[in-house]
Amino acid sequence: TTGPLHWEAIARTRAIDHQCFVLPVSPARSTDEASYKAWGHSTVIDPWGKVIATTEHQPDIVYATLDLSAVDEVRNNIPVFQQQRR
Repeated sequence: TTGPLHWEAIARTRAIDHQCFVLPVSPARSTDEASYKAWGHSTVIDPWGKVIATTEHQPDIVYATLDLSAVDEVRNNIPVFQQQRR
């Protein structure tokens, strides 16, 4: 599985690129040794790319309080949506 190398890095990049919260949800892990092994680690990432909540390999639920003002803060500090070519 590429999870250890890519899961968090890609999700953090999406949050930064889109300046929003990203909540990647992992599929259930199989106990069958021959089948695909999902990485697990459902996660909550803020618009700055900071992981604010995550799980491990065991079944779990992620709880996080989203401060939606963080979206405005990052978009005011890095106004990429206003930097369009016309």
